[in-house]
Amino acid sequence: MARTPNTERRRGGDKEHENDQRVDFHAERDREMDEIVDKLVYVNRVAKTVKGGRRMAFAALVVVGDQRGRVGFASGKAREVPEAIRKATEKAKREMIRIPLREGRTLHHDVRGRFGAGEVVLRTAPAGTGIIAGGPMRAVFETMGIQDIVAKSLGSQNPHNMIKATFAALKTVNSPRMIAAKRGKKVGDVVAARDGANAAAVKE
Repeated sequence: MARTPNTERRRGGDKEHENDQRVDFHAERDREMDEIVDKLVYVNRVAKTVKGGRRMAFAALVVVGDQRGRVGFASGKAREVPEAIRKATEKAKREMIRIPLREGRTLHHDVRGRFGAGEVVLRTAPAGTGIIAGGPMRAVFETMGIQDIVAKSLGSQNPHNMIKATFAALKTVNSPRMIAAKRGKKVGDVVAARDGANAAAVKE
């Protein structure tokens, strides 16, 4: 007499496997969240005029990153400073983006970004240069994990405009792998062409 397969046991095993995967995913995500570093960039006191008078609140600008290429920023508003920082930090963690880094320490190429009246220039730097940048931009680079970079703000000194201009510049960074995929070439060819152009620029 032929035996019928025990489908109930198989289904139960599949469910247990899915639950294990779900637990592993949540554990990995919690571990990544624990490794995230946050920096408070700016706190501004704001007021809202209501029927009974003026209602005071605080707006916090926060930058977060995992120091391995992921970074995000956000602002939060609340009646108390700690609550405003908490709101901004949670929102920034949800809106993090990944930026490709060269050797894990600097950008792949020079970039320029603009937002409103804010304009910034970000340049690659050799090992040992450090972070040559001020104010809000330094917070972005430290949380992102960049070790060597030269940055300059050419426009507005408003922290919000500077941060947004910096992110606009970072979003245009392309790695040799990304360029090779777009052009249908090998990564080695793209890297060789870049190094040759850098050598020619140094001679000039």
